[in-house]
Amino acid sequence: MYSYWKLHKYPIIIALGCVFFYYTFAYHLIREDFVKLLSLYSVLFFFYYKLIQFEKWNFKFLLVTGILFRLIFLFSDPNLSQDFYRFIWDGELIKNGINPYLYTPNTLIEQSDLAVANPQQLYEGMGSLSARHFSNYPPLNQLIFTISTFIGGGTILGSLVVMRLVIILADIGILIFGRKLLLHLGRSNHLAFWYFLNPLVIIELSGNLHFEGVMLFFFVWAMYLISVQKWKLAAPVYALSILVKLVPILFLPLFLKHLGLKKSTLFYSLVGFTCIIFLLPFYSSEFITNYAQTVGLWFSNFEFNASVYNLVKKVGVVYFEAKPWELVKAYGSLVPKLVISIALLLTFLRKNQDLKKLLGSMLLLLSSYYFLSSTVHPWYIVFLLVLAIFSDYRFAMVWSATVVLSYFTYANPDFKENLWLITLEYCLVFGYFIYEIFKNHNIKARFSKKINLG
Repeated sequence: MYSYWKLHKYPIIIALGCVFFYYTFAYHLIREDFVKLLSLYSVLFFFYYKLIQFEKWNFKFLLVTGILFRLIFLFSDPNLSQDFYRFIWDGELIKNGINPYLYTPNTLIEQSDLAVANPQQLYEGMGSLSARHFSNYPPLNQLIFTISTFIGGGTILGSLVVMRLVIILADIGILIFGRKLLLHLGRSNHLAFWYFLNPLVIIELSGNLHFEGVMLFFFVWAMYLISVQKWKLAAPVYALSILVKLVPILFLPLFLKHLGLKKSTLFYSLVGFTCIIFLLPFYSSEFITNYAQTVGLWFSNFEFNASVYNLVKKVGVVYFEAKPWELVKAYGSLVPKLVISIALLLTFLRKNQDLKKLLGSMLLLLSSYYFLSSTVHPWYIVFLLVLAIFSDYRFAMVWSATVVLSYFTYANPDFKENLWLITLEYCLVFGYFIYEIFKNHNIKARFSKKINLG
């Protein structure tokens, strides 16, 4: 024991420091206190870097510390997001035979005989924005919500604990399959810990109960299966990823070159069939209309932590006297078209037959989508982190460090963004991204060679 302490003294001290700061974050922080939030996050990010620097080859040490950091949040209420109230609400509805895609909370709360545990607390907790819309969470996500309410015994804390355990297990799964995929790609498997120990991942997933981790578990598992030529088995697993969060739909065209026309057609069919099986229990004539309407709101009504959109908005309002509420709708209708165009370009112009190229195309496509989007919540960056560990790009890690600046918005009673902080965030992200493009493609050397030849 003494010899272990002597060899690992500093990492152990750092890990204990992380335990203290994560505990403070989980139980003694409100999101309005931006200075405290930023201070805690900055220290945790520095410790995260040092832990991997010291112990990157010590799998057991990093695995245990990563799980311990997550378990600290087990009995806490999420303090940076109120989405969990809607998760439990939807789970309670399904448990009682009510389709969450057909009724808004505003409509249901008026019923005196509503068979939902803690209805008023859940309704008030989710906020007016969520309460006036139909559910936008895909079927497998809904299944997890429902299981959590069954096992949780009708208590909010019980449901929170179940959902957290699911997310923690998913993160462990990402680590396992991520390490296998890294080895198959000829990369060092310790890179998976840049995801597993990242404070953004721990705080936003285990802490604030966002299900990106569950989606990514199925995504990474599917990509590993594809890497070992088990693409038929990968298809339903990939569908499960979509059925947690819709984001992986973006990447479907990219498989065309990787699998070839015949295999990709069967792959798409298996993905579609699996999705239909899970959608059938919720299907009704109103389902598609309600769901499409709710998902469409993310493109046309909301704005948070945007980069390109904020620039367009500034130019449009100042120089062309555009009305902000009209601008976000017009811009929101344009984004899907731009993203589809980028997806098609990456599908047909890049050599996605190579798995590394395929994963790189996914990183470029998702980055483009987030750069263009009018809404980029901090937990969205988690998907980029996973894709980045399979590539030579690390700008997603920079983004995971700077995205916390967007939480300044909640320090204001009117939720007004500080555009100077948003500008700082994106200057650092874009700056590092451009630097990596030059470095990874040897653009400077090529340019110098061209000058010399000329």
